[in-house]
Amino acid sequence: MRENRLRTLWKSGGAAVNGWLAIANSFSAETMAHQGWDTLTIDLQHGVIDYPAMVGMLQAISTTDTVPVVRVPWLEPGILMKTLDAGAYAVICPMVNTREDARKLVAWTHYAPRGTRSFGPVRALLYGGADYPQQANDTIVTFAMIETAQALENLDDILSVEGLDAIYVGPSDLSLALGCRPVFDDVDPKAAEAIAHIAERAKAHGIVAGIHNGTPEGALARIAQGFQFVTVSSDARLMAAGAQQVMAKMRAAPPPADSSSTY
Repeated sequence: MRENRLRTLWKSGGAAVNGWLAIANSFSAETMAHQGWDTLTIDLQHGVIDYPAMVGMLQAISTTDTVPVVRVPWLEPGILMKTLDAGAYAVICPMVNTREDARKLVAWTHYAPRGTRSFGPVRALLYGGADYPQQANDTIVTFAMIETAQALENLDDILSVEGLDAIYVGPSDLSLALGCRPVFDDVDPKAAEAIAHIAERAKAHGIVAGIHNGTPEGALARIAQGFQFVTVSSDARLMAAGAQQVMAKMRAAPPPADSSSTY
């Protein structure tokens, strides 16, 4: 089966730099994949992407060694299984709030006897290889999002679920749940304390911790804090930022000299 370079990177103690895809387009996904990201996450929850577009984007990412990740819309077995069947090598599931939620997530992303995933890896066989059915359980990475006060309260119970590989902090939702500003990097003190606690407990359980960030500086600080999966911006934000830089320079340039003079 094709190597999951995300697992290999983690085993070496490294941190994965993850890009975020919110634009439903295979060419933009392919362009992003050729920029050197360790992983790229296709966002089915808040991005403007449907399932057919996701499949094309996974195919585009496959032109590189970048590991394809998908954030599913919700904790629901159908979309989790179809996403894996399409060839995602990791899934991020939002709003995992209890041990039972985490147990369901693990079950629905693993074949029997370790889970209840239905068999039908239509594109996953093409991407992963002929031995995908035998190796998938040990290759696919399963993330549970920690982004609510309830999840924070049940954190150790969630982290203790066998088969859960990683957790992913949504700092904006977590901040809102704690009565703080919904931001990525410069979070309020209460949210900062919660994020540090999550990182510490994940390490204690041997679970990889990931987090969303708005800037490279924020992501580097999170790596120093112990996070091994850091998202930096998104295709839509990067496109907007690049366009803003161009337009700011153009608007700031002096106007051309008046050429209407007869001299």
